[in-house]
Amino acid sequence: MKITVYSTATCPYCLMVKRWLDEQSMSYDDVRVDNDRVAAQKMVTLSGQMGVPFTTIEKDNGTMEKILGFDIANLRRVLGVK
Repeated sequence: MKITVYSTATCPYCLMVKRWLDEQSMSYDDVRVDNDRVAAQKMVTLSGQMGVPFTTIEKDNGTMEKILGFDIANLRRVLGVK
């Protein structure tokens, strides 16, 4: 499984998502869309909008879950965390 968090430096909800993932001992890639126009465009293509945080979870079976915002309930469900 591969977790990617699209974030910006000034977004408090981005920090909260990353802190929560750290607390769960989940590794993730932090893609700063405020510093990378190509990454920002990829995020818009995947999510259909420009809001952050935007988290993708690529599962081992090839499927991808997409979670917009600080949505811990959805993260717990997708990642199987209680």
